[in-house]
Amino acid sequence: MIRYAQSDDAFAYGFEDEVWWSRTAQPALHSWCSDQPFRLVEKQRAKDDPDGPAIACYGCYLPSDNQMLLRFVDGRPVSAVTCAFLTWLAAHFTAKGKRALFLIWDNATWHNSKIVRTWLKEHNRLAKQQGSCRLIICRLPSKSPWLNPIEPKWLHGKRAIAEPVRTLPMDELIQRICDYYHCQPLHPIAK
Repeated sequence: MIRYAQSDDAFAYGFEDEVWWSRTAQPALHSWCSDQPFRLVEKQRAKDDPDGPAIACYGCYLPSDNQMLLRFVDGRPVSAVTCAFLTWLAAHFTAKGKRALFLIWDNATWHNSKIVRTWLKEHNRLAKQQGSCRLIICRLPSKSPWLNPIEPKWLHGKRAIAEPVRTLPMDELIQRICDYYHCQPLHPIAK
């Protein structure tokens, strides 16, 4: 399937996943200091902090371009938000002149929900009629995150943007994430 997508410019393929970016939790890191051991400690949010403790993010990794497409989410990943992300993704690839996107993702409950399956079926029917980008879903086996190349991208990103001294405001956290992945910060997808 990947070879097929690579053989024609009208097709693309990508790996999709969701992740939470925490403002307080620190990723597992190893570091060395000359004076004393250095540890990243989970930070506490101030009581008057207007930002939430974390933000959810949808991502699509495109190995052919070594590019990440990101959309942040107000709330948590659910079926309706997944459909909104897929709508945005289809529009993005339609604008690039692609006829189909082979989207490889895991078996999250919202990926297999009736709402998402129905949306995909309807979208692909309309896309075929209108000549826009169809979404062809390829599911990874259950409980096998090591098969999804986007997973290490998330881990490296979390390590790269870690702030050992202070709690980042949400805007700065989003900007650091977008800077690391070389993408534009877009408005979050609403519930």
